[in-house]
Amino acid sequence: MNQYIAQLARMGAAKKRTIIGLMSGTSLDGLDIALCEIGGSGMETEVVLKKFTTVSFEEAFKNSIRSIFSKKIVDFEQLCLLNPWVGEKHASIILATLKSWGIDPSEIDLIASHGQTVYHAPKILHGHPQFGNGTLQIGDGDHIAVKTGIITISDFRQKHIAAGGEGAPLAVYGDYFIFSKKGEDRIMLNIGGIANYTFLPGNLDASKIFSTDTGPGNTLMDQLAQKHFDLPYDKDAAIALKGTVNNALLTVLLKDAFFEKPFPKTTGPELFNLDYLEKAIEAAEQKGITVYDTMATLNRLTAQTIVAAIQKGQELIGYKKLSIYSSGGGMHNPLIMEQIKAALPESTFFTTDALQIHPDAKEAVLFAVLANEHVAGGVLEIGAGKAGIPAVTMGKISFPK
Repeated sequence: MNQYIAQLARMGAAKKRTIIGLMSGTSLDGLDIALCEIGGSGMETEVVLKKFTTVSFEEAFKNSIRSIFSKKIVDFEQLCLLNPWVGEKHASIILATLKSWGIDPSEIDLIASHGQTVYHAPKILHGHPQFGNGTLQIGDGDHIAVKTGIITISDFRQKHIAAGGEGAPLAVYGDYFIFSKKGEDRIMLNIGGIANYTFLPGNLDASKIFSTDTGPGNTLMDQLAQKHFDLPYDKDAAIALKGTVNNALLTVLLKDAFFEKPFPKTTGPELFNLDYLEKAIEAAEQKGITVYDTMATLNRLTAQTIVAAIQKGQELIGYKKLSIYSSGGGMHNPLIMEQIKAALPESTFFTTDALQIHPDAKEAVLFAVLANEHVAGGVLEIGAGKAGIPAVTMGKISFPK
């Protein structure tokens, strides 16, 4: 028997596993690294977040990714070269981080790598009838495994698509396993580049769970801040607070067909980008709009579409009093959160800190949970294949040798 297959068998039978979860989102700000101790599986999953850090990417690294990111036409050689290169860069970051923590790589059972999404193409966006859903993440798992010497599970989204999903949101699985609570109806709201949420029923009925993207989170605001202010994002909504919402522009932005499509649905910067914004400005006849008013309007767009999606979910499920747990970079934007809270007065708001998971670490932790399920889990009951939640384990395994 291959030594690594035997190792996986022992690992799956053990009471606990030490797993590093990795996440690099569309903001390209850095690599989130969550060191987790995970016991059990499924609804018996128990997670302890031992350590967490975000290692910022160098500007040259970001520019290399941006050369192909969310573009229909790219330099194919560049894409080919970046796939292993990103994996090697992530591996180097992992090794350096473990060294700084005083942890030997031999102490880690698994690495769970999301990779770097470079294009997301659900059928509702690409519109080609002969093709299904598609998504592409680079940062090859074999390169991470070989360089770190740690078994790596990666490329999670392809199984989701193969089983009938759109490849996102994947947070729903970990949300259900580690955040469900009997007697409390919960929304797990993540405001990353794209905003999404998972509904977790207090009766723990897996068939009632659903998860969906709501529209832009930070992506449009980040792109505007980078273009006009050479800033990675609008920290503390400082730019937006200097402007006024332009209702004519907001009306046009909200007319996109994505917002009317049924749940579940996914999207990405392939739709919500500066080209989308410029076309809306032209259609709204607001070419003289200031960048401050534009930022204020984009901030409102994010908040308003999140609220609309939650309210639509409430209509579908008949739940009114919800506990909403926020995570992701957008939860640090006070103006976004102020608007969401004002529009949902019957709900109670927390961050995932209240659930012992650092809000900025949540997505990396959830990929560690997916890797744990891959090696230690059983038959999934979640969603029973309904509502775009295929009952499958996900990820491809890469051995170090």
